[in-house]
Amino acid sequence: MQPAPTVLVSGAGVAGLAAAWWLRYFGFQVTVVEKAPALRGGGHAVDIRGVALAVVQAMGLLDTLHTHRTRLAGLSMLDRDGNEIRRDDSRTFSGGRLDSPDIEIFRDALCRILAQAAGAPADTYYDEQITAMDPDADGVSVSFARHLSRRFDVVVGADGVYSPVRRQALQAGDDCLLPLGGALAFYSAPNRIGLADREWMYRDAELGVVVYPDASGAELRVGAGFGADVDAALRHDVAAQKALARDRMHGLGGRLQPLVEALDSTEAFYFGELVQVRLPRWWQGRVVLVGDAAYCASPFSGQGTSLALVGAYVLARELSRSPDAPAAAFARYQARMRPYVELNQALVDMTRQGPVPDAQMQAAANGIALHDLHQP
Repeated sequence: MQPAPTVLVSGAGVAGLAAAWWLRYFGFQVTVVEKAPALRGGGHAVDIRGVALAVVQAMGLLDTLHTHRTRLAGLSMLDRDGNEIRRDDSRTFSGGRLDSPDIEIFRDALCRILAQAAGAPADTYYDEQITAMDPDADGVSVSFARHLSRRFDVVVGADGVYSPVRRQALQAGDDCLLPLGGALAFYSAPNRIGLADREWMYRDAELGVVVYPDASGAELRVGAGFGADVDAALRHDVAAQKALARDRMHGLGGRLQPLVEALDSTEAFYFGELVQVRLPRWWQGRVVLVGDAAYCASPFSGQGTSLALVGAYVLARELSRSPDAPAAAFARYQARMRPYVELNQALVDMTRQGPVPDAQMQAAANGIALHDLHQP
């Protein structure tokens, strides 16, 4: 009996953890590496919609995710001084309609649930990353920053928008990024304003701010989107990122002012250029990409998490059909996913003032047939 094929997954975010779960389900030996020292805490609320709900149900996680979902009662639009000027009790900006079956959940909670479900902690290495890959017809020899080189049958790059795996294996760097003309700063702040069960939003022509409490109520998650030209230096300079966010949020007062002041002290801070990843091909040889590394739609699509969950399933399913012919599996994976990806990337309209129209969102969220989801 031949040993199970070995797969290295680079990245322990939603795409990487979901891919690890499905690959193990289909009998592969999976190793996960993540450059962060542990699962990342903090982060914004993400959404699971449409066919992605069927994927997490097939994983046996639907009830658990429902238990940990956000519990917001609606949206309050504010002026620059934090005064409510309009409210909507039927939806939030981040999560959409409250009467939908969609699940909004904090990213860190989702990753904890996926990591626990994926199991095999002995085969997950944090504070580790790929330094070199040497692919040939039969596998990929991989060198790591902290461990000795190992050989794998397949490497999966689930390492985000600026994917090192993509750069090494596909020679695709920033040229595959489609800038959307802005940046997003997301951070945690103490809940000193008593925000309990609502989402706050402020928006003008140059700035959009979304605020909501975390699951404990003790902290707030704050997102600020604004126009910016992001270069390579800014991507790696947290102090400059915070300074830019503070400058763009200057002038917010009243109940919003403490959120601006919290930028200086917060440690849970994320900053990213608003881009989409557009690649003609998501694989090369025995190396393949999944999630944002292959087809980031940007946070403004509201569909990045669903794309990652569905993509992880489709990739693992197709690889299970022809484990000895990964290139053919990767080609089928891309052919199945490409129309779905394009529908979801088309959701992004940086000139739109309100949420994505419900009909367009539903069409994109259900834009792929998973007829084989419940097959052996």
